[in-house]
Amino acid sequence: MTEELKNETVSEDAETAAEVAEKKAAEEEVEVIAEETAAEEETQESNGEVKELPKFTGEIEGKTYTLSELEAASEDYSDEEFHELAGMYENTLSKIEEKEIVTGIVVSVDEKYVIVDIGFKSEGIVPANEFSNKVLANLQPGDEVEVFLDRVEDREGQLILSRKKADILQAWENIEKAHETGEVIEGYIQRRIKGGMVVDVFGIDAFLPGSQIDVRPVRDFDAYVGKTMEFQIVKLNMQAENVVVSHRALIESDLEDQRQEILETIEAGQVLEGIVKNITDFGVFIDLGGVDGLLHITDLSWGRVDHPEEIVKLDQRMNVAVIDFDENSKRVSLGLKQLQPHPWEEINVKYPENLRVQGRVVSIADYGAFIELEKGVEGLIHISEMSWTQHIKHPSQLVQKDDIIECVVLNINEEEKKISLGVKQLEKDPWEDLAERYPVGSSHKGVVRNLTNFGVFIELEPGIDGLVHVSDLSWTENVDHPNEVVDKGQELDVVILAIDFDNRRITLGHKQVQDNPWEKYAEEYGLGAKVEGTVTKVTDKGMFLELPLGADAFLPADKLTEKVESLTDSFKEGDKVTGFVAEFDEPSKTIELSQIEGDLKKSKSKPKAKTEVKKDSVETGTPTLGEVSGLADKLAEKEKNDKKKEEE
Repeated sequence: MTEELKNETVSEDAETAAEVAEKKAAEEEVEVIAEETAAEEETQESNGEVKELPKFTGEIEGKTYTLSELEAASEDYSDEEFHELAGMYENTLSKIEEKEIVTGIVVSVDEKYVIVDIGFKSEGIVPANEFSNKVLANLQPGDEVEVFLDRVEDREGQLILSRKKADILQAWENIEKAHETGEVIEGYIQRRIKGGMVVDVFGIDAFLPGSQIDVRPVRDFDAYVGKTMEFQIVKLNMQAENVVVSHRALIESDLEDQRQEILETIEAGQVLEGIVKNITDFGVFIDLGGVDGLLHITDLSWGRVDHPEEIVKLDQRMNVAVIDFDENSKRVSLGLKQLQPHPWEEINVKYPENLRVQGRVVSIADYGAFIELEKGVEGLIHISEMSWTQHIKHPSQLVQKDDIIECVVLNINEEEKKISLGVKQLEKDPWEDLAERYPVGSSHKGVVRNLTNFGVFIELEPGIDGLVHVSDLSWTENVDHPNEVVDKGQELDVVILAIDFDNRRITLGHKQVQDNPWEKYAEEYGLGAKVEGTVTKVTDKGMFLELPLGADAFLPADKLTEKVESLTDSFKEGDKVTGFVAEFDEPSKTIELSQIEGDLKKSKSKPKAKTEVKKDSVETGTPTLGEVSGLADKLAEKEKNDKKKEEE
């Protein structure tokens, strides 16, 4: 590097040195003339003569000698004497070589130049701007200064010196030495570039990678600009003039001793101070001073934590407890919540049953909402405990996450650390006096709220619903689906049939609003009674008739006195047909007729005496007369089986 730098500097400063030499020669000429003039003035003054001196015009008078004439042998000396004297003069000069740093004595300093004597035949001139402002301000004649000897003499015989090249050469020598010995050096961070920083080291630009600034990730590079820091040279390429420095290497070397000390003394239960080094979704890495420990998200707080950033921040200093240390893997598990008392201590004292409390909704599930009463203490409001009357399908109908709500403590399971909470307990239970408002057997009006295949839900009052089973909609009609009889939103008269307080269910009836017509049917249509009905439907197996009181009856084809080939051709809807009651089955609501006298079946009807219905026993779930619409198939199959038995 030294030889290359020496060669480069020759051509750069040759022209400048020549100009300086010419100027100096002119100045020396002026000085000689000034001295001669002064001597002549002194002589005149001593003789009492006062003579006006001619003004200096800058012109050179007298003979001008060339360099060759000056180097020629003097007439006053022989060649032997001249060379002897020249040798003696040469011995008084310093032995110096070009392209090296030499030490000289400052002769004079002005605004533009510094004259330096390095012990050679002539003095050297160094431009003042090659010195730093600080050095130049304190530089005085007689001070020693190191300069770079570029050339012993140029074309004009002038000594060429350079302070700037001396500084550069010295800087590279210092850098090379620091790299070989590992010496710690200081540098000034000048600016930020892609991937790192530019550092001024001995006047040379060095590269500081971003990863080598600190052991922890650097988030604000600009904060380091303008700082003077200690570095170590980690890479040096003299040919490419590439210098890479590191501050991290110094920190790591210091931390290694501290790391060993920590690893030797660390144990579970210790409380250490650390700095948040990195934050992840699952936890926080803490720098304990050369040793990294993991603070898991579950050990950050006794309460629920969605992300560690809710609790800690990068570069935050904090105390942590050592939970576990694995000597083999050197892994350290840390905890923060362990520094705080467990929130479940004396939980029954803090939250007795029936206490009204406020909490924040932290999570919502299909079966309920979790309420945070304090950090580490959560309770569950089950969906069944949210309302006395509303039919809540999902907790989100009532609460949203982060809502602050009031609730009541129902019970505490300290072993499983569970608290049951309720919201509906904040209001009076409407079922407490339900029996007084809706006694069994009482009639009420309600609104059809919902229709299902098995019945109709009736809203008696906001939040109080009852069910009318499909079989309790009509005494006479065969209802396959409730929408055949009622519509949603319709007002309907109902009777309270039963109340199940345990399951909070009310059974309602609609047909019970009217009297049971089958009691009258039993009186009017006893076995053998002659009746006349109107044909409502004709099939191959028989006819359906409507009797005067509104009851439906069935007349089989084989029970006609006159045999016909086709019933559909012989009978039409609206025809009047007469027959005798052959079967009366009140439980199954069946009336069968026959035109053959004496063809009677055993009656399954109750005695004709009227049945008194008690207030606490209302008839419910009775099949309707319309169910006999499928009786024809049943009777035909039965008749077929009877004939088979007779033949056997």
